[in-house]
Amino acid sequence: MNYFRTAMLLAGLTALFMGVGYLIGGASGAMIALVIAAATNLFTYWNSDRMVLSMYGAHEVDRSSAPELVGLVAELAGRAGLPMPRVFLMDEPQPNAFATGRNPENAAVAVTTGLMRQLSREELAGVIAHELAHIKNHDTLLMTITATIAGAISMLAQFGMFFGGNRDNNNGLGVVGSILMMILAPLGAMLVQMAISRTREYAADNLGARIAGQPMWLASALVKIEGAAHQVPNYEAERNPATAHMFIINPLSGHGVDNLFATHPSTQNRIAALQQLAAELGTRAAPSVGANENYPARSPWGRSSPRRPSPGPWG
Repeated sequence: MNYFRTAMLLAGLTALFMGVGYLIGGASGAMIALVIAAATNLFTYWNSDRMVLSMYGAHEVDRSSAPELVGLVAELAGRAGLPMPRVFLMDEPQPNAFATGRNPENAAVAVTTGLMRQLSREELAGVIAHELAHIKNHDTLLMTITATIAGAISMLAQFGMFFGGNRDNNNGLGVVGSILMMILAPLGAMLVQMAISRTREYAADNLGARIAGQPMWLASALVKIEGAAHQVPNYEAERNPATAHMFIINPLSGHGVDNLFATHPSTQNRIAALQQLAAELGTRAAPSVGANENYPARSPWGRSSPRRPSPGPWG
């Protein structure tokens, strides 16, 4: 059902794009819009990963510079049946993560230093497994395409505003029509893009929890990340809000409910789905690291971190 819904939303986004082109220039305008979309998608297909990693100042790490992080990614990628992705670290205090790349063979997982500091190893495993699920589901390419088409619709709408009010022919929109198109077309594209993003997050939560083997590891991580997102600003994301949908939790602001303008499902809804999956799989909530005397509390760099009593994410 998630794949069907995504396909329908993507079809709707494409239809909206072609419709805007048709309103501007008739059949020839629709064809021009299609060519523009194809050229833009081709560029982003090959360059989107480098662009976004550079945007956030991410630097690649390996087993010598981040042995525990890279080892954890390798273990989970093996469970998922994926090639080993490149691993990047962002010097960012807000805990968050995203995956990028055009296919599993050219994928990358990027995490922030804040995520490394604030999450236990189990919670970090849940987050990384979620990002690997995006790669396995080819969501990284899908979200690049939807973002590109949505951006092209906004560009075409502005193009129509410029020309629509200055000509009066069968295809001209007139001033009122141009203004409405300039407002409604990008809005519609944004709504569809966000709906696709929310659908893919649920699917990645489900598959990622299965990869990690413990749905509640991810649930606990989501609570911590969302709490920090309200308190720790991500200035680079604020400057580039179009990339917000890439992160596991919206780096800009939290949302209490699923709504038309949310880039992510509500964390409460995601946790409820993970709790249901845990019950189906017959697993129990993962104990906190501090409560397990057989598992040392360690940072991902191998240094012991102080134990803190943890009441769990739900009190």
